[in-house]
Amino acid sequence: MIERYTRKEMGDLWTLENRFRVWLEVELAICEAWHLLGVIPSQDMASIRSKADFDLDRILEIEEQTKHDVIAFLTAVEEKVGPSSRYIHLGCTSSDIVDTSNALLLYRAGTLISRTLEMVLQTLRSLALRHKGRLVMGRTHGIHAEPTSFGLKMTGFYAEFCRHEQRWRAALENIRFGKISGAVGTYAHLQPEVEEEACAILGLEPDPVSTQIIQRDRYAQYFTSLAIMAGGIERLCVELRHLQRTEVLEVEEGFSRGQKGSSAMPHKKNPISAENLTGLARLVRSNSVAAMENMALWHERDISHSSVERVIMPDSTILVHYMLSRLNSLLANLRINEANMDKNLNLSMGLYFSQRILLALIEKGMQRQKAYELVQNEAMYCWENSVSFPARIRENEQITSALSSGELDELFDSGYYLKHEDLIMKRVFGHEQ
Repeated sequence: MIERYTRKEMGDLWTLENRFRVWLEVELAICEAWHLLGVIPSQDMASIRSKADFDLDRILEIEEQTKHDVIAFLTAVEEKVGPSSRYIHLGCTSSDIVDTSNALLLYRAGTLISRTLEMVLQTLRSLALRHKGRLVMGRTHGIHAEPTSFGLKMTGFYAEFCRHEQRWRAALENIRFGKISGAVGTYAHLQPEVEEEACAILGLEPDPVSTQIIQRDRYAQYFTSLAIMAGGIERLCVELRHLQRTEVLEVEEGFSRGQKGSSAMPHKKNPISAENLTGLARLVRSNSVAAMENMALWHERDISHSSVERVIMPDSTILVHYMLSRLNSLLANLRINEANMDKNLNLSMGLYFSQRILLALIEKGMQRQKAYELVQNEAMYCWENSVSFPARIRENEQITSALSSGELDELFDSGYYLKHEDLIMKRVFGHEQ
């Protein structure tokens, strides 16, 4: 229910109706600031407060003629307010309203994303702690390397998402700036105090120096932070997709009753959520490039950024919010196949012990290259002939002359690979394990 509610909130935030509502919120805050400074009389301010409103259809009708959305908005509001409307938009330029409203919209969207990101963090933490000590095969280049634990896998993703959260928090603070400084940012027809008071009412900080706009490096940080977060979602989903391959099958996405995997093959259960999320990350990344392209505008401003932002602001925030929500559901319903984890550990006949044998021989005084060649030859024989590596090592006289049977027993203990698991997890989770 929480996920559905916040998804509805995010969608409602970016409706055209709400966009104009936030514009009105900004215009009213500016009027309140002028009123506090004694420019708008109390009677007129009371009239503005009680009457300021608009009809969306009327704005669209006026815009058909004016071809200017802010003027159409102001005209529709003036029709509602009457004579006191002469104080609305006093000394302002369109970007004072649009950019300050953008700050509110982006910050509010960001808080919804933060809420859903926190849910993902909690789910990852639970998976990591629940599967501490669950030995699995670690892979490099897709090939068996040495064992790790499923808990450590999830701990790594949890730590990464904590970094996403830190970056996102910084991006939200950096976007929380309003701008009410006039046509080229000089306050020629305004006063800095108007900006300070209006921003305080809106819960924003005044941009220390603006032109006709808030500079778009703030937006670039916001959208690149979303893109990096989407990349983290993709990285996790690629891992889950690989782990769900039939030949691996260590995890599976939840498969609900009545769900279908293929129109042709009734047996199919596909990693559709992880695949969908991988694809959506590409859109979020492409939008971040558009945000960076928006940074270099002509002189004090042009409007080449405006059309771009009308697309990427709702699209990227809605996409990442949805991605986090769907990822959380995927993780919460993930099926863990411990039997296959054990089976996969044994697929390579114990070859993952090779480095332990190599290092033990070096410690006994054997030259590294000689030890490497000796162990590698035995490893390749085991791989090509499907022979147990520990058994083959015990039959090699060069090795057994250096390492006793008891020492080999110790070297072939797979629990060795998790001896620092607790330390690593304490670094991430502290002592709350």
